[in-house]
Amino acid sequence: MIRAAGLRDLDTLESIERASFGADAWSVRQLREELTGDRIVLADMDEFGVRGYASIRVFAPDAELMRIGVGLGSRRQGVGSRLLTAIEEAARRRGCDRMLLEVASDNTAAAALYRRAGYRETGRRRRYYRSGADAVLMERDLTSEAGRG
Repeated sequence: MIRAAGLRDLDTLESIERASFGADAWSVRQLREELTGDRIVLADMDEFGVRGYASIRVFAPDAELMRIGVGLGSRRQGVGSRLLTAIEEAARRRGCDRMLLEVASDNTAAAALYRRAGYRETGRRRRYYRSGADAVLMERDLTSEAGRG
């Protein structure tokens, strides 16, 4: 089940954030701002709780994927893919026709997820992350399902 995330999820999101992004993880304050600001934040749930989350910022006609984080025990189970699809639908409902994102060049699993979903590389920011990895800039046209894997 995918639902809107709220402040009640803050502790779980913080744990997923640290596990997913390490040194580049957002602070509790930043996560709280995501949850209380004008962002769209969705959580993937099962009977045990939140398994992952996604956050976008909307600048219609564009949206920017800020985060997809998946808990360690929920990886490789389709959580990230479900969240990506749901967050794209939320962006469409807000009048967006393009999704932008950046992904660390050494995050091969996330980059593969985005490529399968029809995202294409549009540029790079060299040594953008604390690890020294490049930020790979990607985008996808949301007006068509063409290219979805």
